[in-house]
Amino acid sequence: MHSAALLEARGLTVEVAGYTVCRELDLALYPGQCWGMLGINGAGKTTLLHALAGLHPARTGSVLLDGVSRTQIGRRGWAQRLGVVFQDEPDPFPGTVLEMTLAGRHPHLGRFGWETERDYTLAREALTAMSLTELEYRETTTLSGGERQRLRMAAFLAQDTPIGLLDEPTNHLDPAHQMRIFSLLVARVHAQAGTLLMALHDVNLVARFCDHCLLLYGNGDITAGFTTEVLTAASLQRLYRYPIAAVDTPWGKGWLPA
Repeated sequence: MHSAALLEARGLTVEVAGYTVCRELDLALYPGQCWGMLGINGAGKTTLLHALAGLHPARTGSVLLDGVSRTQIGRRGWAQRLGVVFQDEPDPFPGTVLEMTLAGRHPHLGRFGWETERDYTLAREALTAMSLTELEYRETTTLSGGERQRLRMAAFLAQDTPIGLLDEPTNHLDPAHQMRIFSLLVARVHAQAGTLLMALHDVNLVARFCDHCLLLYGNGDITAGFTTEVLTAASLQRLYRYPIAAVDTPWGKGWLPA
């Protein structure tokens, strides 16, 4: 029996530029769940993440955190419960790697509050987790694309929220960094009874690390459920409009273009 959903969409219809991303979507993310979202380019994965984060208006329906709407919980309370990482976000202000990571702590500070020792500790722990410790005093403008992506993830970790909405969280990263980051995220979700929804392009990352999966077919239709049940040759061929074949690996079933 499930405990209460951490994030829930009820009857959610989302559109962008006259295009329907999802129609009457009912979705509940429970503690300990890792969700992967797949779809072709332009299917609306980023738009749906924005709608769930309260950054894109839905045509119909509602989004709830712990059963409470954004208007009831307020912007600050919302940010204390839900963290987001979007692709290629511009830096909100110039600064060092440590300062940008500390920005993840802002929802937890008082209106005129300053960072405490705990905030610095959480920020430095996040930098260590992202292998950025030696760069903490570097200006962000000097970072490579992969380093900037790991910095976004460090700020997310420092924010320390139970709910995460991540858009291509390992974009620009090599396989070793991808494996370490996904392993860390999954372990964190299980340890803290949190939940994640991640938009990804790599079917095999979803198959390996996500227990639940959401498929956006590009016409408003969606399939959602356990990854082992949702990811099939038929569903992936429909999703990508190209034959996808299953392969057996030491880590379970994998997928390759046929």
